[in-house]
Amino acid sequence: MIYLLGGSGYVGQAYQALLQGKGIPCKTLRRVELDYTDPAVLTAALRADRPEFLINAAGYTGKPNVDACELHKAECLFGNAVLPGRIAEACAAAGVPWGHVSSGCIYSGTRADGRGFTEEDPANFTFRTNHCSFYSGTKALGEEVLAGRTDLFIWRLRIPFDHRDNPRNYLTKLMRYPRLLAATNSISQLDEFVAATFACWEKRIPFGTYNVTNPGAITTHEVVAHIVKSGVRPKDYVFFRDEDEFMRVAAKTPRSNCVLDSGKLAAAGIRLTEVHEAVTRDLARWQKSD
Repeated sequence: MIYLLGGSGYVGQAYQALLQGKGIPCKTLRRVELDYTDPAVLTAALRADRPEFLINAAGYTGKPNVDACELHKAECLFGNAVLPGRIAEACAAAGVPWGHVSSGCIYSGTRADGRGFTEEDPANFTFRTNHCSFYSGTKALGEEVLAGRTDLFIWRLRIPFDHRDNPRNYLTKLMRYPRLLAATNSISQLDEFVAATFACWEKRIPFGTYNVTNPGAITTHEVVAHIVKSGVRPKDYVFFRDEDEFMRVAAKTPRSNCVLDSGKLAAAGIRLTEVHEAVTRDLARWQKSD
């Protein structure tokens, strides 16, 4: 049996679907029924149920985007930086291994050699390095809280998308925003992300941090070209002149635009679809919302 925290969210629902499809029993903890933010309460539940593994998909992302985190800093700090430490305390006490959904948004740009950041590269979009978003700063702190532990996976998600129209879906966002920021990014196909992360446990690969993104990088212009070519939303897409105009007109906080290297995960035998191919595939099977 698997414990799942944050099962009602965009990522959590994908985990539920994966486990249901595999026929694996899953207990989704809801805070209104069991306050898993209290280490003592969570420890007692873990000792009683003895799950094989715990997945933490809980956290604070802000709706409709990370700008909301600037208005709800206490909730953001607790969900992204404090809560992971409390879960770690409970899992260690109960002897339950686990996986934590983190974020690749703790980086900006690329390495000096133009390649994607690896898991060994220090985060450069954090409270300690520059003027980051509050969201990115708290996600980086969450990883710091977990540093040195040997009983968990840290999975870095980056700008999730899939084939279903949803306000949390990166493709949907690009279709709906009136103007777009041109950038180059690594992104994560949601269903592949949850399958790959759970495979880390199924295959018993070494615990540690993994960048779980579709191989390669893609620009906003390239994604838009795929959208137009697919016929899903063939409108005229308008872009900001540059990031300065974007910050002045549309945003409250800087955005993380970065490229990650997912070679460590591939070397462990877990591979995702190349990013352009994944975007094209999902647009070809696009499901509009009701």
